[in-house]
Amino acid sequence: METPLTPIAVRVLGVLIEKDLTTPDYYPMTLNSLTNGCNQKSNRDPVMELSEAIVQDGLDELIRHRMAGHASGAGSRAIKFRHAAAEHWQLSQPELAVLSVLLLRGPQTVGEIKGRTGRMAEFDDLEQVAAVLRRLEERDPPMCTALPVQPGKKEARYAHLLGGPIDLEALASEEAPVVVPVSSMRLELDEMKERLEALEAAFAAFRRQFE
Repeated sequence: METPLTPIAVRVLGVLIEKDLTTPDYYPMTLNSLTNGCNQKSNRDPVMELSEAIVQDGLDELIRHRMAGHASGAGSRAIKFRHAAAEHWQLSQPELAVLSVLLLRGPQTVGEIKGRTGRMAEFDDLEQVAAVLRRLEERDPPMCTALPVQPGKKEARYAHLLGGPIDLEALASEEAPVVVPVSSMRLELDEMKERLEALEAAFAAFRRQFE
């Protein structure tokens, strides 16, 4: 069993794979560009605010595990970094694409994964995505797993396991909907009705001044 990665290392690895597959002209990445990628507001869950020092810590962790390394860019003085996921795990491009979105976006359904890997790999249908997920599940150790279907949902979601086993109780508490008690809602509605009636009465009194 490989040592679980920290959330920072997970984010850094996901960004390196994503940029390798979507913007190869800007890959390998400098520490600055990698930090910007980690802190993107779009296509990230959760959204993070990481300093370059923290991102460097994540890089160092990946380098220790031989999942990333330094890369020398032609004509560039800045140190650049690349992932080594393909070599480390012998992953194909479709497998890298699926792994990347799981690292960057958290648990997702097969349909969501297909929609979010469009720029990284070509999947003709959902079954092709499901086949990649099965291959990742069947590895030793497994790299992803299907989560229990949420109440009221029809499809299972998949999550990566690079950060260790999934804490299902913690995940459920994070995603539990906020339920407002009916009594509280009725009180708020009653207050709104009272305010509306008071406004109508005040407006009627104002109009009578000019009649």
